[in-house]
Order: sequence, then structure tokens, then C-alpha cells
Amino acid sequence: MRPSQLKPALRFLMAQKRAVFLWGPPGVGKSDLVESIAKEDKLQLVDFRMALRDPTDIKGFPMPDAKSKTMQFYRDGELPTKGKGILFLDELNSAAPATQAAAMQLTLTGKIGDYTLPAGWSILAAGNRESDRSVVNRMPAALSNRFVHLDIEVSLDDWSEWALDNAMPTELISFIRFRTNLLHAPDYTQRAFPTPRSWAFASQVIDSGLDRDTEFEVLKGTVGEGAAAEFSAFLRVYRDLPSIDEIMLNPDKVAIPDAPATLYALSSALGAKVKKDTFDRMMQYVGRMPIEFQVVTVRDATRQDRSISETKAFIKWGITNSAVWV
Repeated sequence: MRPSQLKPALRFLMAQKRAVFLWGPPGVGKSDLVESIAKEDKLQLVDFRMALRDPTDIKGFPMPDAKSKTMQFYRDGELPTKGKGILFLDELNSAAPATQAAAMQLTLTGKIGDYTLPAGWSILAAGNRESDRSVVNRMPAALSNRFVHLDIEVSLDDWSEWALDNAMPTELISFIRFRTNLLHAPDYTQRAFPTPRSWAFASQVIDSGLDRDTEFEVLKGTVGEGAAAEFSAFLRVYRDLPSIDEIMLNPDKVAIPDAPATLYALSSALGAKVKKDTFDRMMQYVGRMPIEFQVVTVRDATRQDRSISETKAFIKWGITNSAVWV
């Protein structure tokens, strides 16, 4: 399921008090998805990295009580006791079998020993698949059966919306739209490879002040050599684009590039920079581009500034291109 589909599904299941397990390869945003739901819904988030936990972190550490001559379980205080939120058991299937077993009763009933998960809390879990070459331990059937299992898939449209909302560099968004297969291209034989997570790391390298050779080496160590080589070549194209000011001053005269890579770079750059008061003039230039790049530019522009949809230029363009504009 795409992240945009998963969010309503997770909210529904949380309301039904059903525990959910999110499956997906490394770097596709499982943890980010849970964090974004907690942030959007104003919920507390307790992130239990289960691969680093011992069974006693969940069920408590046994301590003798001389008065009652019984064992009392002392917990570390991280499990929630009030409010509303998400108890996130991340990397659950990477945890040791004993730790998974400790989570079993808590997952099904919300209780373990004398501890009860507050009524306003939900349990979500996540993990990688065995096929992802990650460190995983097969979940016991009894634990697996306590979850609703959902798979997360990589979506270019969802990632593009996330990238725009999180101010990712326009150069990166343009490149991924041009080379869509490189958004998620895991190669588990290599130390570094492209994933949404590694591209987010790579975004910090752009315009960092590093010289070109050093920039390439850092990118290579982040997304792998092949992806870094393509992205570096794309950056050279992007950095040689006509300036936005030049286009705005002469929208009918500045040349329209022929190469698809340049058009992807330019359409994203224009969509990121334009404002309501400059949209009419920009559309004089954009209207000369192939229609698919017009759509990219207009979609990005209206996402950045919703008021653009009120302009005469947008309304005219939308009527003319109603067949391709949804």
C-alpha cells in the first residue's frame, strides 16, 4: 500500500484497537509514517527499538518483596501510563525471540503482568522482510497472528508530495521524477544504494559548499556510485539552467530546452519559485513547454501556493487542459 493509503487504514485500525505490523524494505519510511501520524493527530509517541531491548524492558525486572514474599516487577518507566498515543514497537522481528515473546501478551490484550496499556494508546509495529537481507528473527505464529499485517510500497507521487512539504531541494525532486526507478533501487551487495531515506541524506549535500569531486564522493557513499554519477550529471544540467529572473523578464524569448532531463529540472525549478503575482508571466513561458512538463510545473506551483489556483492564468490553463489536469 502507498503511504497515502496506509494513513487512513492505520487510523481506522487504531480506532478499532487492532495492533498493526508494517512490513517493508529498509529506508522506505516506515518509522517516518508512524511519526507523521502521531504529529498530525497530536498523539504521544513512544518508540521502542525492539532490536535493542531485553525482555525485562517490557515485562519488568523481578525484585523480591520481603514483606509479601513474592517477586514484584520493576519497569524502566518508558511504557505509557496516561494520555493518548502510539506505542511503536519498531524492528520487532529483529528482536531476540525472548523479547518477542514478552511483547506477545501486551500486543493481544494491552496487558502484561500488573501493567495495562492506557485506553487512549494503540500498538503499531514495523520490521523488514527476510528477503531484504536484514537481521530478522522469524516471528512466532502466535505473535504474528495478533497483528493486522500491511505492506508499505514506494510511491513516486507520495514521495514527491512529502519532498515538497518538507522543503527537499528542487534539484533532487527534479532528478527523481526524471529517473523514477532510482527512488528505491536496493542492491544488497553494495554498501550504499538508493532509498527514500538515503536520498534524504543526500539532499543535505546539495549546495553544501563542497567542491564537485568531494560532493560526488559523499553522494557515492550515500546512494551508491551509479546513482551518484547520474545525479551529479543532472546537477550540472540543473546548475546551467536559465535563471528564473531571465525567464520572467523575457518569457516569450528564452529558449525552451529539448532534453527531457533539462525539462524536468526546469519545470520543477519554476514550480518551486513562482508566486501568485508572477504566475501569469511564468505561464507565458511554461505554455511553450510540452504538456507533461506544464502539468508538473502547475502542480508544484499550486501545491506551494494554493492561491495560484485563483489567478486568471491558472483558470484559463485549466480549462484548456482539462483532459490532463485532475
